[in-house]
Amino acid sequence: MVTVLNQTKQYLKSRNYQYEKSYIRPLMTPESVYVFKFGREALNNRVIIRYSHTWTGRRKINEIDLRLHKQKHPRIFRTEKELLDYLESRLPQREQKEEQEHQTDEENAK
Repeated sequence: MVTVLNQTKQYLKSRNYQYEKSYIRPLMTPESVYVFKFGREALNNRVIIRYSHTWTGRRKINEIDLRLHKQKHPRIFRTEKELLDYLESRLPQREQKEEQEHQTDEENAK
């Protein structure tokens, strides 16, 4: 599973996010599932990759589901590039919002 989400892992490392990965092989379906949790302090964001293998043995990504913290419905992507484009547009906004909340908490504590 080294090559699955390799660009996403590099992107998260560059932004100082922690991540944890796990592999699930469901019994009743031919798809395999790769779960990727990430976050700054808590691993509360989740990417679920459903993939299968072609007859030549290559991995074929069927679906990528992304759930950021407190999202009720997952965002569904077909490729890793679409996922990266979405993360690049959303994570900086989320980081600014977290910084503002952190600053207001510090001001309220004074």
